[in-house]
Amino acid sequence: MANTLKFGNGIWATKVGSTLAYNDENGNYKPLPFNFERASGATRVNKNGLIEVVSNNKPRIDFKDSADGSLLLEPSRTNLITYSEAFDNAYWTKSGSSVIPNTVISPDGTTNAFKLVEDSATSDHYVGTQAWTTASLNGQDYTISCFAKRGENNFIQLLFSGATHDLSNYANFDLLNGVVGSSSNGVAKIEAMENGWYKCSFTSPTINTVATSQSFIWKIESATSIKAESYQGDGTSGVYIWGAQAEQGSYATSYIPTQGSASTRDGDVCNGAGNEQVINSTEGVLYFEGSSFIDSNFKSFSLSNGSVSDGDDNRVMIGFQDSILYANVRVGNVYQFNETLTISIDNNNKIALKYKSNDFALWVNGNEVKTGNNGTTFSQGVLNTLQFADGRPTTSVFNGNTKQIQYYNTTLTDVELEYMTSYRSLNEMVTELNLNEL
Repeated sequence: MANTLKFGNGIWATKVGSTLAYNDENGNYKPLPFNFERASGATRVNKNGLIEVVSNNKPRIDFKDSADGSLLLEPSRTNLITYSEAFDNAYWTKSGSSVIPNTVISPDGTTNAFKLVEDSATSDHYVGTQAWTTASLNGQDYTISCFAKRGENNFIQLLFSGATHDLSNYANFDLLNGVVGSSSNGVAKIEAMENGWYKCSFTSPTINTVATSQSFIWKIESATSIKAESYQGDGTSGVYIWGAQAEQGSYATSYIPTQGSASTRDGDVCNGAGNEQVINSTEGVLYFEGSSFIDSNFKSFSLSNGSVSDGDDNRVMIGFQDSILYANVRVGNVYQFNETLTISIDNNNKIALKYKSNDFALWVNGNEVKTGNNGTTFSQGVLNTLQFADGRPTTSVFNGNTKQIQYYNTTLTDVELEYMTSYRSLNEMVTELNLNEL
């Protein structure tokens, strides 16, 4: 067997317009770079755990979830909050509270975070704004998020609200233990950052055309507090906040800073690695380690001829949609192997797709989950491109985190495939699959 194309696995090299895949057969390194496009700047978490801006058309290697890093590919999103860091601006309404600027170091490494301090009244205590109107909702999912760190208080609440809304869409976050408390009518998530910071996000699929605003960050007394809780403050206690975001979509994406107007991060497009010398059209194994985002958009990567007109007619493809993994081999627009599997696609998974005439198999996390023994493969020279799309360069582009991709130009044994897709330790498996330790 020959591992003829490698990408990631802790080894990264990027520049504007490309990121490196390579072939290292016989100790000879040959570059097989991906072309990369993104028409705007974007943020990532660097090796020091800090958020930083990456320039146009430069790939983002993100280290938020892994010391080895992963290629972060996201769809286009707009932060509708126009002053994402300036909580002292009149754009933000302060009720039962005040904000103190430049109090601690924020997730971007500078001393520009605010402290949200409760007053001494018996009331609710929050900082909020209106980022959209009823007319802009159109029945879509929306996600609000911010970075928060405990001060004298340990809890915050993210809340959608509106003049005709019953305030039932909210989520509580425990900044001491780094967990989500109670929530209602939505999906809440908390992610650890450096220096005691957490990224808190809440997606509400039920606001539709009812809510006219969202009140954002409320101070509350416990992880199980009721919505828009009213309590007597002490006039001094607070929590630290930074980086507010409101976006249309069913999950929070990377932070998009704003300074007076809404700002859009364009989508990432990555394709074009490989050639017919390193990709064998008659047999091989395509291996992926990483995660995808859960939504209704189809996301994929593939081996093909890279053509806009018929790239998806001849392809070896792995794709994701909602919570479904898709794996197929299509020759002359006819499926030779076509399987699906329900998995947690937003957790890290190890996936291998083997193809050879009358010998197809899909392996996931150490298990052979699908097989096929009736089908042909391609004439030699048909496959020459690996791309984060469905066989056509800009169709069904992949969104998610890629830790590594490998391609083998011959099929592997079951023992080899089991080893490749398995975890090296119980702790690694528990961590990567987001399981609960016993």
